[in-house]
Amino acid sequence: MPHPDTQPFDLILAGGTVIDGSNTPGRRADVGVRGDRIAAVGDLAGAAAHRRVDVSGQIVAPGFIDSHTHDDNYLLKHRHMTPKISQGVTTVVTGNCGISLAPLTHATPPPPLDLLDEGGSYHFTRFADYLAALRATPAAVNAACMVGHSTLRAAVMPDLHRAASPAEIQAMQALAEEAMASGAIGISTGTFYPPAAHATTEEIIEVCRPLHTHGGVYATHMRDEGEHVVEALEETFRIGRELDVPVVISHHKVMGQPNFGRSRETLPLIEAAMARQDVSLDAYPYVAGSTMLKQDRVLLAGRTVITWCKPFPELSGRDLDEVAAERGKSKFDVVPDLQPAGAIYFMMDEPDVQRILAFGPTMIGSDGLPHDERPHPRLWGTFPRVLGHYSRDLGLFPLETAVWKMTGLTAARFGLAQRGQVQPGYYADLVVFDAATVADTATFERPTERAAGIHSVYVNGVAVWQDQAFTGQHAGRVLARTAA
Repeated sequence: MPHPDTQPFDLILAGGTVIDGSNTPGRRADVGVRGDRIAAVGDLAGAAAHRRVDVSGQIVAPGFIDSHTHDDNYLLKHRHMTPKISQGVTTVVTGNCGISLAPLTHATPPPPLDLLDEGGSYHFTRFADYLAALRATPAAVNAACMVGHSTLRAAVMPDLHRAASPAEIQAMQALAEEAMASGAIGISTGTFYPPAAHATTEEIIEVCRPLHTHGGVYATHMRDEGEHVVEALEETFRIGRELDVPVVISHHKVMGQPNFGRSRETLPLIEAAMARQDVSLDAYPYVAGSTMLKQDRVLLAGRTVITWCKPFPELSGRDLDEVAAERGKSKFDVVPDLQPAGAIYFMMDEPDVQRILAFGPTMIGSDGLPHDERPHPRLWGTFPRVLGHYSRDLGLFPLETAVWKMTGLTAARFGLAQRGQVQPGYYADLVVFDAATVADTATFERPTERAAGIHSVYVNGVAVWQDQAFTGQHAGRVLARTAA
């Protein structure tokens, strides 16, 4: 039999500039793929290949890893994953903000768990069953899945508006253990949200004990990202220290006009913590966030736009100030009339967004809500926006750094082995894009516009996005975490 190195390549991407995800300068090179792996990077002009694609003038990079998603259910219900593959994403990290689709059976999950629901979606009693469903009906992208603390609370506690009892903590810990043993890469919390707002720091530490045993990561939508952001950071660091596990601060921001500029305070605190323990962070490239409609958020936001509204679907896309005026109420007082609902909140300052994005260790995560009727444009535009607007147009960092922040850095922090770099032996998760034209075209007015400049996307060696369309291939896999 011929030696594997002499076998024809299944695919050669020829003539492009390889930016390999290691934050080093790009170089002209061909990329050869065999099966699901990158087999060679270099001059392959004389090599045989079943398929050779000329990508001259294009960038060849690792497929982007979305560090913060709520795609748990979308992976099963909309396996094409067009919002993600159309912008070059090949792996999504799910189960963020304390919200995961399993382990919970619930006909009407409480907000914000309903952000994942399409009706009857919460039917997995074990995390293993959810992962089995993902493996049985794979999506177009890979998935690395966390279990959510708020989901554990909803599964165990009849009343979420109090601290958990010792027996309830033990029951949640058992569910967390099952999830981690089944292949969850970590546990997330969302103490900002009502289902977990009454959880004590001690409860979180005890529920998350299985993280240490299984080498998992602790990711958190912190208790506060406004006035009390420093105290929330200290709580986050404490949880990581006591569990001796890696910490990910989700979508780091400082929100509300009184807190504009405080990233000058928070980033040095995070940097100092990084010197003492394993701490990471991610961010999205917008001054607006999006989540469930909440009264406290309405007060912090300069402007609020309704993304969905169960009692009044016709309000989707409307400005909350206008709706409140029509009903003769303040925007604070009208919120209970509209719930359950979702909203986009304009509540951050652009200099803070840029400062956090430019901070060396910041990963990129979209935090998109794929089930919203009128989603935040970050669902479709996050990664091209970083590459185009922030790297190319504003010069916030070089293109190589932008790519690293969404590939090699993320793979390393989440323990996704042999992902996130264009290197021989690594999995062939690849994106080909035009550095001169890549851009987000999704806007708050037209939030589902596809990105410009994305040539093609490959997942595990299989083309999933070509000619501005899904190829029909569901090449994604469930990924495990390899602890450092």
